[in-house]
Amino acid sequence: MVLRSDVTFSIEAIDLFERPVQLRLPFRFGASTLDEAPQAFVRARIRLPDGREASGWAAELMVPKWFDKSPERSNADNLDDLRRSLTLAVQAYASDRAHRTAFAHAAMHYVPLQLEGGRRGLNALVTTYGPALIDRAVLDALCRAMRIDFATAIRANLPCIDATLTPDLRDFTFDAFLDALEPASAIAARHTVGLLDPLSSADVATRPDDLPVALDEVIGRYGNRFFKLKLSGDVRRDVERLTGIAAVLDVPAKYAVTLDGNEQFESVDVVREFCQAVRAEPRLSRLAAATLYLEQPLPRDIALASDVRELAHFAPLVIDESDATFDAFCEARQSGYAGVSSKSCKGIYKTFVNAARCAYGGHRERPFMTGEDLTAQAGFAFQQDSALAGLIGLTHVERNGHHYVAGFGGQAAPPAEQDAFVRAHPDLYESTPLGTRVLIRNGMIALGSLHVPGFASGALPDIASLTPLTAAAPSISSGEV
Repeated sequence: MVLRSDVTFSIEAIDLFERPVQLRLPFRFGASTLDEAPQAFVRARIRLPDGREASGWAAELMVPKWFDKSPERSNADNLDDLRRSLTLAVQAYASDRAHRTAFAHAAMHYVPLQLEGGRRGLNALVTTYGPALIDRAVLDALCRAMRIDFATAIRANLPCIDATLTPDLRDFTFDAFLDALEPASAIAARHTVGLLDPLSSADVATRPDDLPVALDEVIGRYGNRFFKLKLSGDVRRDVERLTGIAAVLDVPAKYAVTLDGNEQFESVDVVREFCQAVRAEPRLSRLAAATLYLEQPLPRDIALASDVRELAHFAPLVIDESDATFDAFCEARQSGYAGVSSKSCKGIYKTFVNAARCAYGGHRERPFMTGEDLTAQAGFAFQQDSALAGLIGLTHVERNGHHYVAGFGGQAAPPAEQDAFVRAHPDLYESTPLGTRVLIRNGMIALGSLHVPGFASGALPDIASLTPLTAAAPSISSGEV
């Protein structure tokens, strides 16, 4: 594929907004229950050397108790930390008016922001959040300026992704790797089963709306065959919970599951005990055989320092919360982890370099990538992450925003915005008397309408419905970051 390369531009302005999101069902993961959370919106304006300007957008939920699970930090503290991450990133990116490629803008600020985040008391995963959204908004603006879609831009390496931040890939040919990527026309939706979710319709006491509540109802409506099952870290409770889930899932002819520990297992010994207990339970024989991988069972402060190779006899292990830096996956591989998650809130460029690592030769056991979700909401978050997962070759991706939030309605999005997204993406959404709903047919999400100029969206948020994001960090001079 031939396209203009080394397209440079300056970042002229970055604006931050937020919007409240109310969940229709409580989402229990790890030790946290989510009922509501604000969604952050980023708008970036760039200028090309010829004077052309374009604006781009990104959005992502600000989820407490995922980026930082420290018990001494409250939900409000977590949200302020994420706002602080965004503010620090804006001050860094917007203070530099030099013309650079998209990836060069990201690479230039990566190390300084990690250092500054540490000085501000932010962990590496929190610090990554702000730049991750800005990089997506900037890439959206660049694609709109060039009037090309996301897949075309990446296959031509328009951002100029290279090994600046990944010396282990210094001999890797990014251009050839990216050019070989083929955007998928559809991707399977992997349904999340939270720790509080009812499994049978008989267990549902109240119904908030027209959407399914229990697991069997989800399967009946959407036709899912891939599932992500949340674990608590309590072996007895987890085996009991999985046995109930298996009773529902064993009815379909074929299914696959992934297990997510969300850092809840205190040691390798407890993970081993869990794996042995699952294997020993006859009612879990089909579910165990259908398990694709076990995601982040250990807390991040011990995960990469723990030898987990023996656990691969049960299922390959994947890092998620531990994947906070560009070198985390390399470190994880040394400890026995086989995979790493792609999640837009951790940075799209990290996804591409980790995908390159998975494709890179020389591995006896080739590593792999997975597609995970952070309750990605209908609109930019859902569309950009789905386009990313479809482009790097994933066949299924965790999708839970449409289940825990009632489409755009839970975001307080005005009807005009909802209608604009339905018109632009009729294969992704439908209008109903109760609001806009995400379309999943036979377990599949259609991706065809995402191939529009920009980063996977033919509609924009209604800016009048957004609230300026409150800066949670003090102002700093342009020379500090």
